Amino acid sequence: VYGNLRNYKHDKDTGLYLRSMYTIWKRTSAPPNMLIFDMPGRELCVVRRSRTNTPLQALSLLNEVTYVEASRGLAERMLIEGGPSSSERIRFAFQMATARTPSERELKTLMAGLEKRLVTFQADPESAAKLLNVGEKKPASGLDPAELAAYTITASVILNLDETVTKE
Repeated sequence: VYGNLRNYKHDKDTGLYLRSMYTIWKRTSAPPNMLIFDMPGRELCVVRRSRTNTPLQALSLLNEVTYVEASRGLAERMLIEGGPSSSERIRFAFQMATARTPSERELKTLMAGLEKRLVTFQADPESAAKLLNVGEKKPASGLDPAELAAYTITASVILNLDETVTKE
């Protein structure tokens, strides 16, 4: 049966994080994540995809395991490679995601959100642990869980920006 994806199991260990994104493709059953992003059917050749923005797309980018893990990976890089201050780390991630530096207003907004989340996760370490345990990859050791969780949410915001997601 071409549409039966019930027995599909994702890869483990190194096979899960290959150099590019692979997905299971069946003739009559497109990957659900691609359907959310309005992938055209395979019955016709389409020169250009339609432009859409639905709440399901935003929910997927913010909550789907792949994107949460990607956000945590960016957050780890922010903490390890981004510099000593939070503003430098946010600039680092913003530059990586959008190929430009953030405006003062954008930086101020992201900094305020980071500070608020850091207070929240420091007060509730259980929530931080729950966020950091999403997915197969374990969080980098040696990083403060509350800080990593706060940066993970900030990285998720940056990765969910329209200019990060949409090719203009």
